[in-house]
Amino acid sequence: MFTARQQRLTGAAALVAAASLFLAGCASSNPLDDAGESPAEGGDSSTIVVGSQAYYSNEIIAEIYAQALENAGFEVERQFQIGQRDAYIPALESGEVNLFPEYSGNLLQYFDEETTARTAEEVYAALPDALPEGLTVLDQSTASDQDSYTVTAAFADEYSLTSIADLANVDVPLTLGGPPELAERPYGPQGLADTYGVDVSFSATGDTTVEDLVAGTVNVANVFTADPRIQTEDLVVLDDPEGLFLASNVVPVVSADIADEIADVINQVSAALTPEALVALNVQSTVDQLSSDDIATQWLEENGIS
Repeated sequence: MFTARQQRLTGAAALVAAASLFLAGCASSNPLDDAGESPAEGGDSSTIVVGSQAYYSNEIIAEIYAQALENAGFEVERQFQIGQRDAYIPALESGEVNLFPEYSGNLLQYFDEETTARTAEEVYAALPDALPEGLTVLDQSTASDQDSYTVTAAFADEYSLTSIADLANVDVPLTLGGPPELAERPYGPQGLADTYGVDVSFSATGDTTVEDLVAGTVNVANVFTADPRIQTEDLVVLDDPEGLFLASNVVPVVSADIADEIADVINQVSAALTPEALVALNVQSTVDQLSSDDIATQWLEENGIS
């Protein structure tokens, strides 16, 4: 039974609770106290939000950015593994994310499908005008993660290959391996013939492209330049002096209103991030099974960025 005494105690408890809520409300109304404001309601505007794709290599670079900024005294929040461009570009445009490692060529094509830029310099020069208002880029690195034509070191040594153009001097039939869609890509077999005068047959090797290259089933392969197997399988990426592939260098995309503030720190990272370094970072993740946190810490120490 619910007695009168219980009613009195319940009423008293309610009054105490109401008073507590009132006092808490008064305390939180202090204009100097912003601690109660959630990030969704504005958050701490001095915090730099670093994002990453749902891609282990991209997360490593994002973690390097984050740790470099923290070492320089900035407050950093991580929003990693967001997804692909359709997911994270809106977050960059809205300011929910402030800094993101991107790939110059693919980013340019996302905003300008008809671009004629091909070389690293052309692509980088075209990016500022292609990006939405409120976004800009800092210095790009020489590191890239893009399409390439790759051969084994033994094949490169046998035929003195350093660039795609050198394939024209090979006196054995060339078979190009890659994903099925490569057959119709502008940089596929027809593009190779038109740009470099190199004729190849094509084999749709798909996910086993590197394995087929190593086994000798194909002697040229379409491999992404940051694939760790370039290092672990002793492969050689051929230079592309005519720009058959759209260059995709690692480039930081940043909110324009903080670009100047963080440029010195992030540009230092970009200057140190070479193609060989990026492949080595990926090897540490896929082969050595190190965390992005540990990989980034070690890399920053080795490069004197602290």
